[in-house]
Amino acid sequence: MARRTSVHGEWSSKMAFILAATGSAVGLGNIWRFPYVTGESGGGAFVIIYLICVAAVGLPIMIAEIMLGRRGRQSPLNTMRTLATEEGATPAWQYVGWLGMAAGFLILSFYSVVAGWTLAYTVRTAAGIFDGQTADGVQAIFTSFIGDPERLLGWHTIFMVMTIIVVSRGVKSGLEQAVRFLMPALFVLLVAMVGYAMNTGQFEQAIDYLFKPDFSKVTWEVVLKAMGQAFFSLSLGMGAIMIYGSYLSHTASIVKTATIIAGMDTLVAVLAGLAIFPLVFQYGLAPSGGPGLIFMTLPIAFGQMPGGAFVGAAFFLLLVFAAWTSAISLMEPVVTWLVENRGMNRVKASAWAGLFAWLLGVVSLLSLNVWSGEQFQLFGMPFMDLVDWLTANVMLPLGGLLIAIFAAWVMSRDASRAELGLPEGMGYTAWRVLVRYVTPVAVILVLFNQTGLI
Repeated sequence: MARRTSVHGEWSSKMAFILAATGSAVGLGNIWRFPYVTGESGGGAFVIIYLICVAAVGLPIMIAEIMLGRRGRQSPLNTMRTLATEEGATPAWQYVGWLGMAAGFLILSFYSVVAGWTLAYTVRTAAGIFDGQTADGVQAIFTSFIGDPERLLGWHTIFMVMTIIVVSRGVKSGLEQAVRFLMPALFVLLVAMVGYAMNTGQFEQAIDYLFKPDFSKVTWEVVLKAMGQAFFSLSLGMGAIMIYGSYLSHTASIVKTATIIAGMDTLVAVLAGLAIFPLVFQYGLAPSGGPGLIFMTLPIAFGQMPGGAFVGAAFFLLLVFAAWTSAISLMEPVVTWLVENRGMNRVKASAWAGLFAWLLGVVSLLSLNVWSGEQFQLFGMPFMDLVDWLTANVMLPLGGLLIAIFAAWVMSRDASRAELGLPEGMGYTAWRVLVRYVTPVAVILVLFNQTGLI
């Protein structure tokens, strides 16, 4: 088969792709959720299970998604339709592309709202708003902030405009230039915060909390959590990795680059834990509460520590960078589809995609305050919670499952082996066995667990 080229451009190097895909994977939930779940699920025992799940579940799907993207060289929808036609399969496989694009778009809409909080808190912390604040004072600040729709709208709008600007500039001038700055900056900020945390006197306790194995806490539920974390932390099933893969050079090794991305994603999560928990323990805070720790608990520590305004602002700036790189990847699949199917240029396509995501985000932010009453809820949940639940618990695992099935059962052995650049041997056979049998079963278990069926 003749090699396709993408009309949208190509990464200038393998490292550019690695930085972009890692930026897509590393987000707000990754930086906080991984350390939190690790501590509550057996510490080092959970880490061991998680790493096994990354290798057996997350990585095979990531390899498959990059492979499909590079072979199709189009938006996820058009890629799946083209590849299905080549394999003599039903064109209904294009709906896998629709599913991923829709999931990513829905996530972007409320993700921008939460990312706006990190922008606001960067400014607030730098200004010393939390200096000397009590727990009640910090909680009152957060409650007041969430209850103010105009303020939320302003920060949501700023963040969405930031995302539109980068995506509208294209692959090399926009996406690549952004991640070349943002990802190194993210790592530098993380390492600097870990260095600061090492001097708090509680660094050893944080290491024990995160990595000391406690196999008594390992249950079937913990294993499912590890599988779910491995799947979601790698940004799979939402079209982002597929579209980024479509810009990857044919000379780059998909297996090697995917392995590096998975490793970097895990490293960021571990560094985040080493940066956060020494502060938590130093100031006697509760190492629980998920997002509440970021906006209602950590600011207490920042308000009490020497130089807390600077350290706190650096922490929230880190979250801004993580959110920005993820949001860029979430918007990209829709933009490419508009360029390919509606004849738009990138600027116009980015503006339209951003506008509709922004409007949907407005509904989410209003569901936190003005529309928070029961009369506005759907299926017993506020709109923002419903969209979060639907995407994370249904759409992403289902998309990942269908990608695995297509790559392993529909796509021919010769086609997948040629795209991966692997000879017949143990390496290719191991990937094919994992993606044909192990990964689908694991994802089905995660899907059933997330939806409450098991």
